[in-house]
Amino acid sequence: MSRKLHTPRTKEVTKGDIWLEFTQLAAENKVVNLGEGFPDFPPPSFVKEALCTAISGGSDMYQYTRTAGHQPLVKILAKFFGRILGLEIDPMQDILVTVGATEALFCAIQALIAKGDEIIIMEPFNNCYKSMTVMAGGKPVYVPLKPTNVSGPTLSSADWMLCPEELAGKLTSNTKAIIINNPNNPLGKVFQREELQMIADLCIKHDVFCISDESYEWLTYDGAQHVKIASFPGMWERTVTIGSGGKSFSATGWKEALAVCFQREYNMFGTEESYFRQLPKQIQAKRQRLANCMSSVGLQPIMPEGGYFMIMDISNMKVDLNDRDTKNELYDRRFVKWLIKEKDDSTLDAVEDILKQ
Repeated sequence: MSRKLHTPRTKEVTKGDIWLEFTQLAAENKVVNLGEGFPDFPPPSFVKEALCTAISGGSDMYQYTRTAGHQPLVKILAKFFGRILGLEIDPMQDILVTVGATEALFCAIQALIAKGDEIIIMEPFNNCYKSMTVMAGGKPVYVPLKPTNVSGPTLSSADWMLCPEELAGKLTSNTKAIIINNPNNPLGKVFQREELQMIADLCIKHDVFCISDESYEWLTYDGAQHVKIASFPGMWERTVTIGSGGKSFSATGWKEALAVCFQREYNMFGTEESYFRQLPKQIQAKRQRLANCMSSVGLQPIMPEGGYFMIMDISNMKVDLNDRDTKNELYDRRFVKWLIKEKDDSTLDAVEDILKQ
């Protein structure tokens, strides 16, 4: 084409999508991809039954619904989360249903961020935060979560902390919002009440919004408690809270019938029959199995308090990386690419080979 394909605001967005790059690389080399965050087990029977009920519910179920969300769904969401927050939530004004949490993030950032506005993003973070901010004309400003414990037999995502002074120092007159991801993807950190209070105090002091990505709110382990920052005094009116029905009910590929599912959870909430109690128990066993596998081959897992992901400390893996194509990239990216390209067996077997060398 003679005309430029990309507008100025999308030019930077198209560069360096780590998910696309490594998913494609893993597929090309036919290796196990441990970076994909979706359940490898079916949703519970009541979720599948709700879908069957929805598709057999008459002609109205196949037609347009309310733009901001199917009325039965927004009503039960307002009722369900209103009880958790201790608030009266207006389903027609306070709830928006989107096609997944990613679209909700996009809509929130596009609605709130203008050219020149700054968004504070905590590292590590989902790569879509940066691209969405840039596309809206905003500027990402990064604040790292830093480990306070770097040795010992067990490392935990709880060891990674946010420095209050560093965060406060990043806020300027251009700051429009702070994004938090609780539990954090990919670290698995569940923010403590004191940490959230500190963030809330800064939001109120500087009159900024908080975009709270809580896609993994029901996946917490070892007694970690998820707390909504919107529940803090002065935060309801300045917080966009984002959840994920697909992740909550282990059905990330479809979004219907969730009204029935949330109604069931509303009725079962706090009991042992609640799926939101059963699910983390199931995944906690899988978490331990993965951690044991990684530890057995010499990697140091960072035990997540929540979420789907587990990150590894690879600092003890001293590999001679001689790929000239990656020489200017960070060591962890080079390491993963080397692992994918040079090892034709599974990830765990490849790591065992490294330790033998």
